Order: sequence, then C-alpha cells, then structure tokens
Amino acid sequence: MQPVDITPFPNELAIRWSDGREDFLPLETLRRFCPCAGCLGEKDIFGTTYKPPEKPYGPHAFQLKRLGPVGGYAVQPVWGDGHGTGLYTWEWLRRVGDAVSAGSPNP
Repeated sequence: MQPVDITPFPNELAIRWSDGREDFLPLETLRRFCPCAGCLGEKDIFGTTYKPPEKPYGPHAFQLKRLGPVGGYAVQPVWGDGHGTGLYTWEWLRRVGDAVSAGSPNP
C-alpha cells in the first residue's frame, strides 16, 4: 500500500492511501513510538531486545520540523528535539493507523 498524500498538521499527520483510506496519526504517538533502534531498541541474533534507558520528552519533542522521503518505502521525520533517525515505513504507518483507529495506545 502506498500513500498518495501525506500532510503534516500541528498535532497530527494526515495520510491518504492508494486504497482510499485516510489516517490521522497523532504526532505524539509517532514520536513516542519512533521505530529507530535508539528508541525501541534492537535485537541480537538470539532475539533478545536491548532497549536504551527511557528519556523524558521535552516541550518540543512532538513538533514535526521536517518530513523527508526515503526511497519509495518510508519517510524520515525530524522532530523539534533534534531526533531524526527513525524511518517510518508505509507498513509501519499503516499499523499505527490501525492501532489509532482501534483506540489502542500502542502501535
């Protein structure tokens, strides 16, 4: 599934998909669940996940400063706190949209 339009708003990211579905993803959710290894951790070859210590989010952490394309499969946001290593794939964004629609706090 591919997005046909991605529009950032002050508190959410609106995505219109090629199948007609529209998702409105809260920026706070996207930042808190950044899929990079520095935020969600990384697995070793045995499947053990190593997570970094929890970091408090400052007042600018949920402000989207830039959103750049990565190939034809993802976007890479840069957040107001300077964080910008997460690659948000189309598949991951759809899963977040499913979780938000279902009212789940975790994607």
